Amino acid sequence: MSETLDRLTATILARKGADPTSSYVAKLLAKGVPHIAKKLGEEAVETAIAAAERDRGAVIRESADLLFHLHVLWAAMDVAPAEVMAELDRREGTSGIAEKAARKE
Repeated sequence: MSETLDRLTATILARKGADPTSSYVAKLLAKGVPHIAKKLGEEAVETAIAAAERDRGAVIRESADLLFHLHVLWAAMDVAPAEVMAELDRREGTSGIAEKAARKE
């Protein structure tokens, strides 16, 4: 799985600054973070609807779209996937309830 996501990240980063007419990634990046965030939200809703409908195939397809758009958002905001993984590592072993409570402090 990591190799696939690493290749996805590399492809997205390679298309930063490319001609928006030649690349969907470049087109998304040219439209800016608010547009990318909207697309990410749409994909999250579509994934949730597929899950609510218990449509396994649609969950797989929509999850791929969701991960793709999340990676584009990270690229637009100069967030390295390793930074997100480090945050997950930091949270490992912490109760989700305790972690949420700590955010309020």
